[in-house]
Amino acid sequence: MLHHPTYDKLTRLKLFGMARAFAEQSALNLGHLDFDERLGLLVDHETTERDGKALALRLQRAKLKPNTAAEDTDYRHARGLDKALFQRLLGGHWLADKQNVLLTGPTGVGKTWLGCALAHQACRQGYSAYYVRLPRLLDELSIGRADGRYSKLLKQIARIDALVIDDWGLAVLDDVHRRDLLEVLDDRHGVRSTIVTSQLPIEHWHAAIGDATLADAILDRLVHNAHQLNLKGDSLRKKRAKLTTSTHQE
Repeated sequence: MLHHPTYDKLTRLKLFGMARAFAEQSALNLGHLDFDERLGLLVDHETTERDGKALALRLQRAKLKPNTAAEDTDYRHARGLDKALFQRLLGGHWLADKQNVLLTGPTGVGKTWLGCALAHQACRQGYSAYYVRLPRLLDELSIGRADGRYSKLLKQIARIDALVIDDWGLAVLDDVHRRDLLEVLDDRHGVRSTIVTSQLPIEHWHAAIGDATLADAILDRLVHNAHQLNLKGDSLRKKRAKLTTSTHQE
């Protein structure tokens, strides 16, 4: 460990990245670099370390499914994934424009994975994200109403830059759930972005919500400014299971 007044001061100031870079520089012969260059290296090291910690914290809070980095996206499987559109979405312009992404298709084709990959990329770009299944989100809001945290929960959800709502349309909604959903989406409309995954085609969402007036209001805030990715094909999980079984038998 380097014992140097400058190192100690950097540490006390909690400039740990700069302190480590200073220690590394002290162990090297950097006489060929002028002051501005050496200072720039220190600042770069501090910035990189802080950015890494901030990203790790955003990913921890996002609660995304594991192993959903965008570079691992499978474009080979025949599931109707629009590669050009998905890669444009990875660029993040939809987040800057406060737009939504809707992923639909049968079970097992990777809707949740792709939604989490977009949210993972959003975290890399400095946005906050959060993954939740719709039934759990509605349960959390119901509990919040009972214990007095309802308004606080709505405010927390409203601040999330990229909210991933999984399993849309699987559960029957009662009137309270429909109104909770409208509250969430109304807070986010034109202000934040939402990713929705569903086994139901979008044209069936209105009927699935169950109340024509509230369905109009909910879908108006969700669908009309959304990019749509409609997937199809066989389950990726089933195919991987078959490959695993075949490998074990050989």
